[in-house]
Amino acid sequence: MTDTPAPVRPDRRAELAAGLARVRTRIADACADAGRDRGEVTLVAVTKTYPAGDVVALAGLGVTDVGENRDQEAAPKAAEVAAAGVTPRWHFVGQLQRNKCRSVVRYADVVQSVDSVRLATALDAAAAAGRDRPLEVLVQVSIDGDAARGGALPDSADPDRGLDPVAEAVAGAGALRLGGLMAVAPLGWEPERAFARLAEVAQRFRVRHPEATALSAGMSGDLEIAVRYGATHVRVGSALLGMRPTLG
Repeated sequence: MTDTPAPVRPDRRAELAAGLARVRTRIADACADAGRDRGEVTLVAVTKTYPAGDVVALAGLGVTDVGENRDQEAAPKAAEVAAAGVTPRWHFVGQLQRNKCRSVVRYADVVQSVDSVRLATALDAAAAAGRDRPLEVLVQVSIDGDAARGGALPDSADPDRGLDPVAEAVAGAGALRLGGLMAVAPLGWEPERAFARLAEVAQRFRVRHPEATALSAGMSGDLEIAVRYGATHVRVGSALLGMRPTLG
């Protein structure tokens, strides 16, 4: 039996409430500046290294979507949160190894980081065996085309890592649903340049996959620019929860 998380202290709840208010204001202002409806942008609270109690507290403050990037931390945390009777929409946002697919499909509602046909195939098999409903998938895009880093390659015909083959593999999988794209601004790129490039890729992508409208981009430091270029999901950690504890 999984233990329920300890309730957060009143001062921690106040910290989370203040951080959430600031982030919500930033998103609302970014949407207003971009001429977009506030309802078009979902906040994904990235809670890696933070305890399950923080997730429960955030849910109590109205946060519906939570992101994690390491299965060995996310799986037990999701179980603790569920034991508390809280059911956020879990997003797996980190690089995913194929041998972790069977674990991830048990708790994740969305996997945002599929970047190869091999990974899509493994995830489909795991979802078919371990879920009673399709798993939503976002294809992670490499904005700078660096094959050594995570992300499918938008201008490549590579049969495993090219964006089109990966998207087709997800779209054709019986246990997966293609939701859209995810990207991280490359190191050394100004966010404006990165998200402008991503918007171009997304525009072409939606011609082939008009139903796949999600665009996950932008984090604590650059969410306003991501919203300007069409992000539908922003992944916010430190601006919401404070500086991260040091990983052991």
